[in-house]
Amino acid sequence: MFARIALLVLRKDVAIEVRSREILYTTLFFAVSCVLVFAFALVREGQVAEDVPAGILWIAIAFAGTLALGRTFERERYGETIRALLLAPAPRSAIFVGKMLGVVALLVVAEVLLVPIVALMFDAGGLFARPILFAGLLAAGTIGFSAVGTLFAAMLMRSRTRDVLLPILLYPITVPVIIAGVRGTAALLQPAPDEAMAEMWLGILVSFDIVFVTLALWTFEPLMTE
Repeated sequence: MFARIALLVLRKDVAIEVRSREILYTTLFFAVSCVLVFAFALVREGQVAEDVPAGILWIAIAFAGTLALGRTFERERYGETIRALLLAPAPRSAIFVGKMLGVVALLVVAEVLLVPIVALMFDAGGLFARPILFAGLLAAGTIGFSAVGTLFAAMLMRSRTRDVLLPILLYPITVPVIIAGVRGTAALLQPAPDEAMAEMWLGILVSFDIVFVTLALWTFEPLMTE
């Protein structure tokens, strides 16, 4: 029952986005613009600092994720869909998981576009040197960021200042996730990829995911009840 409800919520969000593509196009445009601005600002004569591509990639993911979170719940507020979801005879934690998976799906699409652009603009072909490990870092970081972001976006949905409050609340909590993602990615971009270091940061990201998802599942229902 739990998995079925979560997948139904996810399918609803995906179906709406496939028809409108509003959030997808906005998120992708913003993320790509962010990378291009940094590329023109930081690349000089084809040279770039070693850790810069990792930082730019994760900054673009964080900014794109923040935009996607705000727009996703803005749609729920206008249609009063969230009220219908909360009144449905379904576990609210399953609703949270479904919404979180929708945000994860959007960010995965953005990452599929961002990674090649960052590799091209910053000459960071090392991103593809250890594809499985790199994909694990992206997946773990995306889940941790989405769990916290979904919780805060739902909590602030009816606030008039939600666009300002969301990044103020979100970034301090998710800074450890972003830092771990940057350091793990930077380890793979070294001339001799440091797999041991990348695996250590991946383990830290997985630990963050467990903590963030567990706390979000515990707190989503009382927050929405309020």
